[in-house]
Amino acid sequence: MLKKCIFIFIFIFGIHGMNAQKIALLKYNGGGDWYANPTALPNLIDFCNTHIATSLDQKPVTVTPGGPEIFMYPFVHMTGHGNVVFSESEAENLRNYLLGGGFLHIDDNYGMRQYLTTALKTVFPEKELQELPASHPIFHSQFEFSKGLPKIHEHDGKRPQAFGIFDNGRLVLLFTFESDLGDGWENEEVHHDPEEVRLKALQMGANIIKYAFEN
Repeated sequence: MLKKCIFIFIFIFGIHGMNAQKIALLKYNGGGDWYANPTALPNLIDFCNTHIATSLDQKPVTVTPGGPEIFMYPFVHMTGHGNVVFSESEAENLRNYLLGGGFLHIDDNYGMRQYLTTALKTVFPEKELQELPASHPIFHSQFEFSKGLPKIHEHDGKRPQAFGIFDNGRLVLLFTFESDLGDGWENEEVHHDPEEVRLKALQMGANIIKYAFEN
């Protein structure tokens, strides 16, 4: 299965690179609101196409962790506030996707971390989330974030943190915590964030997209 995944990603990237790509939203089980922030990804896509020369399809698709269609998309986004559960077969499929060249960005919309940590152990029982230092290239791939992950929304007075899971040195999964990037990507009228806050969120999102497509 892993060899097949690698072939699929080589085929996709070899033909398209960063152009004419679609990105996907992960629909997971467990009761968490995977569908939160409905305007976030379309706004991020528009920002990326305008500012970092991507040609991403304007409408993201929805995929499941256990379905074969996930292998068609090099970048998958996941968000929500609540519970996350991966079945054994979903965990295996998601693991193959990530080890085969895929990238998963998980943005905690507040309240997800305790469930996610358990769920990820079914995917990578041998790996731990590692905090990314501010020097990591993902914070500098296009726009400069010298202090690392920016703070977009305040919840519990905690600092924003970015965690990753690596495979042979490659970042395959990014978990952003206490930042709420997705809220900053939403339409202005949803959260009424100042323009500079929304811009900061979109720039960090563009960094993630660029990094994921180029590494």
